[in-house]
Amino acid sequence: MTQPTLSQVVSCLSAYDPDALPVAQAQQIIRQFIKPINAVEKVALRSALDRVLASDIISPINVPAQDNSAMDGYALRSSDLAADAATVLRIAGTSYAGRAFSGSVGKGECVRIMTGAVMPVECDTVIPQEFVQAATDVTVAVPAGAVKAGDNRRLKGEDLEAGKPALSKGKILKPADIGLLASLGIAEIPVQRRLRVAFFSTGDELRSIGEPLEEGCVYDSNRYTLHGMLTRLGCDIVDMGVVKDDPEALESAFRSACENADAIITSGGVSVGEADYTKQMMAQLGDVTFWKIGMRPGRPMAFGKISSNGKSAYLFGLPGNPVAVMVTFYFFARDALLHMMGANAEPLPLLRVKSPNPIRKRPGRTEYQRGILSRDVQGKLEVRTTGAQGSGILRSMSEANCMVVLHHDQDRVNAGDEVDVMVFHGLI
Repeated sequence: MTQPTLSQVVSCLSAYDPDALPVAQAQQIIRQFIKPINAVEKVALRSALDRVLASDIISPINVPAQDNSAMDGYALRSSDLAADAATVLRIAGTSYAGRAFSGSVGKGECVRIMTGAVMPVECDTVIPQEFVQAATDVTVAVPAGAVKAGDNRRLKGEDLEAGKPALSKGKILKPADIGLLASLGIAEIPVQRRLRVAFFSTGDELRSIGEPLEEGCVYDSNRYTLHGMLTRLGCDIVDMGVVKDDPEALESAFRSACENADAIITSGGVSVGEADYTKQMMAQLGDVTFWKIGMRPGRPMAFGKISSNGKSAYLFGLPGNPVAVMVTFYFFARDALLHMMGANAEPLPLLRVKSPNPIRKRPGRTEYQRGILSRDVQGKLEVRTTGAQGSGILRSMSEANCMVVLHHDQDRVNAGDEVDVMVFHGLI
């Protein structure tokens, strides 16, 4: 199926205006335009953490494989127990984890059993050892009403049944998933190839760490935050350094990135008033649109797909200010890259939390203010901003533990109002 152009995608939208684009509409366009990279490899189980599962995993066995005990105690027939008096049972033997009792259990008998040990076929219930009375090597007394039929017994296939789905395609594998796969005896699993992302910063004023800092120049922080964010996503990354505002240098960088990566992220060169070589080169090499998004920080952004020598890559042209780079990455590029990976990633949840202080806001744009989530004297969650919210104040992101999300149509926040908060845990 031929991929639609950006023009075809936006033609389906009502009131599309690239110079005044709401955040939700920009996210919708990106979601519809991006396609997953379908490339699969097999990896050893120990190497699968944080990888994206490429196909459903069907359980080859029952887990547990047999009925077994959930407690140290005594396995018995519930039908042997008297309803109104203690029942004395004879101990027929012992069942250990990994070494089952091999005899039979007659009427009025029980088996000493350990946690995880296979249940004798005649028994349906386990009484924990601390509930019994008068236990000897030969007999044990079970008080009336101490257990009900089926108590403390794990059933065969209770966790997973053979032939049933264990994990679904698109899941980002976490430690518990690795343990689950190990419990099924699976040594290798199919995962999506790691996404390869190239990134560089543009600007004659930028210097890399270790270079002398001339007057009017600044050290490039954006590549380091992008490196960290892409590493957290599990991407293979190509750091192409700082590219000067020069047409030949920019074309060479874009072509090299395009030919060696699935996606390209740039910072700088997309704002009004900046040297326009970057925008020209983006437009020259592919299907790229330039947006002024109704958001703060991060208004200017470029998005599309560029090609070179028969290869193509998705492009995210982010603003140059450090906080704007992080915000646009998290609310646009991150979800797109996860989709390219084939991941079934749910949107990160928002918490409703009280703001003890007023927050200035006007309708017509989405604002992402850096916040500090804490508990008040009553132990209830509240959020305060980190102070000055300028898009160049990277310290505001370093000090914050959450983002206060003020929505497009939202007005001023009064002291005591609740606001939506996105916690950084799981995001950065």
